[in-house]
Amino acid sequence: MYKVVTTSRLYEQIVQQIEESILKGALKPGDQLPAERDFARQFGVSRTAVREAVKALREKGLVEAYPGRGTFVTNGTPPSVRQSLGRMMRADQPEGTAQLVEVREILEPEIAGLAASRADEEAIATMREAIEVMDNTKDDPEGFIEADLDFHLALAEAAANPLILSLIDSIVAVLRDQRMTIFKVDGGPERGQYHHKKILEAIERHDPQGAREAMRAHLKQVREDSEGPAPRIR
Repeated sequence: MYKVVTTSRLYEQIVQQIEESILKGALKPGDQLPAERDFARQFGVSRTAVREAVKALREKGLVEAYPGRGTFVTNGTPPSVRQSLGRMMRADQPEGTAQLVEVREILEPEIAGLAASRADEEAIATMREAIEVMDNTKDDPEGFIEADLDFHLALAEAAANPLILSLIDSIVAVLRDQRMTIFKVDGGPERGQYHHKKILEAIERHDPQGAREAMRAHLKQVREDSEGPAPRIR
């Protein structure tokens, strides 16, 4: 039904295809969208890209998500304006980068700790898969970054708190921009992977304190790479 998307800003292409389906009547009010994993498989993208697309469709008033039930096409009535943390923290501004790092330092160690306590085998398998993709895409910025986002999304899901997941969802766009900057720093992806694997090891041990410490070490690396000098053009 849908075409595999291949360029950057993947979610925008997903949004466009869903809008066309609604316009042509292939999707009607009340129709349920496929489950997230199925949708990601149909489009050939990461779950993060699908989540961002669904969020954009919600902001357009085209779909609505109901916890425990799924996401459904609406009748097109514009919703009330939704506030987005992503609009408040622009990673393309120096203060935005610093604010984003601060927010992550506050939230993510505790998210990792909760994930270590609550993660089931399916969540851990998702994290392992994301790390494996990152290992295989070190020369592909888009592929690496999507897998990086999927890893952190899996942590938020494993924390089993829908408010946490909503907070992470709301800043996906700025997280992607931050990761692109770090990817361009010499050795940035390798350092990030080292810390991702340490976090995963703690999750696998169900060690909350170890997961918090591993995440703090990762975010220290993120801060240093974000604030460091821009890489020289070769």
